[in-house]
Amino acid sequence: MLPAPVPLGHMPARRWHDRALVGLDEGGAMVGQASLLVVDDEPELRALLAEYFGAQGFAVHTAESAEQARECVARGVPSVAVLDINMPGENGLSLARWLRERHPAMGLLMLTTAGDSVDRVVGLEVGADDYLPKPFELRELLARVRAVLRRLSVAAAGTAVAAAPADTARRVAFGACALDLEQRRLLGPDGLDIAITAAEFDLLALFAQHPNRPLNRDQIMEQAHNRGWDVFDRSIDLRVMRLRRKIERNPDKPEVLKTVRGVGYVFVPQ
Repeated sequence: MLPAPVPLGHMPARRWHDRALVGLDEGGAMVGQASLLVVDDEPELRALLAEYFGAQGFAVHTAESAEQARECVARGVPSVAVLDINMPGENGLSLARWLRERHPAMGLLMLTTAGDSVDRVVGLEVGADDYLPKPFELRELLARVRAVLRRLSVAAAGTAVAAAPADTARRVAFGACALDLEQRRLLGPDGLDIAITAAEFDLLALFAQHPNRPLNRDQIMEQAHNRGWDVFDRSIDLRVMRLRRKIERNPDKPEVLKTVRGVGYVFVPQ
């Protein structure tokens, strides 16, 4: 049973001993216990999260700066990284961008200043899977980390499945790309994988399952709620923008994910 919600700052931080990182293999599948990297310049918060997540069965490592975080990742890629945006020197957004470019299968959760929507928007733009404003309750952070892990697990399981014959694979072709719904892969014109986050895949799959049908934001958010996503109005637009950069010949003149003025978006496979 989970402990009762405890606001940050109300739980004593005991001495914590470092654990070995267990991360993702080259195919993106999780190996061993789920691992967590906490990057924050507040030592009390780092110790608190290490203690709490360690008790929940995670292999935890902490870093006080972006530089130290890079060193940690060089030793082992974690399943999920929890990054504070506002840190001295290189901030969490810059680090998140670096991590997403080099480790697209890693989960990223950003800690933002309460009420600062700009941080949340930029965080989603650089590829974060979720965000949580400070101050927060430990149990909510745990639930969000586990939700990211579930999405990663589904994506990794799909990638691990052997490719089905072309005539039976559930692939949706559009433009120069194809979306494999069973293996959760986005394929480019050369047949190679295009890096895509679990949240981006879920949104593109939703569009692909409703071809040539305009979907408004309310419909998308209703589907998001039913599937356990955590989205708000602006995050949909940002993820569509990121998807266009990956699938459109010209993202400024989309042919696949089109905007329907006053309605929302429509997926037009060609």
